[in-house]
Amino acid sequence: MFDNLTEKLQRVFKNLRGEGKLTAENMEAALREIRVALLEADVHFRVVKQFLEAVRQKAMGEEVLTALSPSQQVVKIVHEELVRLLGSQHSRLRFSNDPPSVMLLVGLQGSGKTTTAGKLARYLSQTGHRPLVVSVDVYRPAARQQLSVIARQIGVPIWEGEPGASDPVELARQARREATQTGRDVVLVDTAGRLHIDEELMAELERLKQALSPVEILFVADAMTGQDAVKSAEEFHRRLGITGVILTKMDGDARGGAALSIRQVTGQPLKFIGVGEKFDALEPFHPERAASRILGMGDVLSFIEKVEQAVDRKRAEEIERKLLEDEFTLEDFRDQLKQLKKMGPLESILKLMPGIGPFKGLKDVAIDDKQITRVVAIIDSMTPKERANHTIINGSRRRRIARGSGTTVQEVNQVLKQYAQMRKMMKSLTSGSLARRLGTFRLPGL
Repeated sequence: MFDNLTEKLQRVFKNLRGEGKLTAENMEAALREIRVALLEADVHFRVVKQFLEAVRQKAMGEEVLTALSPSQQVVKIVHEELVRLLGSQHSRLRFSNDPPSVMLLVGLQGSGKTTTAGKLARYLSQTGHRPLVVSVDVYRPAARQQLSVIARQIGVPIWEGEPGASDPVELARQARREATQTGRDVVLVDTAGRLHIDEELMAELERLKQALSPVEILFVADAMTGQDAVKSAEEFHRRLGITGVILTKMDGDARGGAALSIRQVTGQPLKFIGVGEKFDALEPFHPERAASRILGMGDVLSFIEKVEQAVDRKRAEEIERKLLEDEFTLEDFRDQLKQLKKMGPLESILKLMPGIGPFKGLKDVAIDDKQITRVVAIIDSMTPKERANHTIINGSRRRRIARGSGTTVQEVNQVLKQYAQMRKMMKSLTSGSLARRLGTFRLPGL
């Protein structure tokens, strides 16, 4: 996400660094380039105008023009304004003091509401809540069936409705009553959508709002539709008073115009972004982290959070001890690779790294996630003795391992070489402060 905008902004800042001194003239030239970059990223024109004016006022001040490193000052100002534009701080979900808390998911047909309902239910379950989901889309049986399948997959209860129930408001009321009786503290209501906004849809949503008094009305939109998503959000907010936005398919949107516009246009925060098809691919939106990623500074905090979710702390401490005592085996290597896979696609993980220093160029590294699967298969084809002591793996053993894993002897040799390199590298890094923060987790071969 934001890839195109990041590339263009970094080019602007590089040109500024090439100037011997920052002047009003070259600053105006930079602002023109930033304007083009934002418009090409499909940011709303009113938002672009307000953003540039705010940057201009701060950047043209005497403090910046006379600074020892004016280009860095400009980067700082742009970062600050991006954070402000995106909402300043992470906006958390609200919950009722008298549970269950009802949350309406609204939006146009095809925006990803039903899948998002499942992702949000899983997120709530992972963060200490007990959600119940219900679909009130009585017009498309397939939508209700889809939510039922999703609910089973993520292990969250769904209210299917009493026999003959066909009124959306009554279905939602039944679900709320069921949640109260079964100790569920959140009811996620997946509402019906249309291909476009019409009076019938809005009237139904207004009835649901009046009957349920939801704590959250979350507008779900496809980020790849750009300004169409922003316009729809504006209209839904005008009629319903949405409390937040969830943008889906952010992983496929290289422009990011909707994310940069939606807060400014609606006045409501972007609360979550969908970054993949899996049910764990829903992330809370953090304005400061997003601004850092846009400017190529990476998102190390999100990286650390992903590591901490994937890494077993006790297991990490055991691995660290083994490294220090030279006992790190192929079985441990395999376990580390499995933890790596838990964090998600490797290319998306590398994009969280800052584009500077030792991390420069990492986001452009092409990584085949299937390679990890092949490595794990090779290690699984070894005997326990071989995994415990790699030095006994001679030529005949390598041929047997290759046959058992459906690979070649060359690939087996490569895995053993990677293991030796990782073992050496991890041992040298284990005593570092970052290593202690991240457990002993490292990317093999990097």
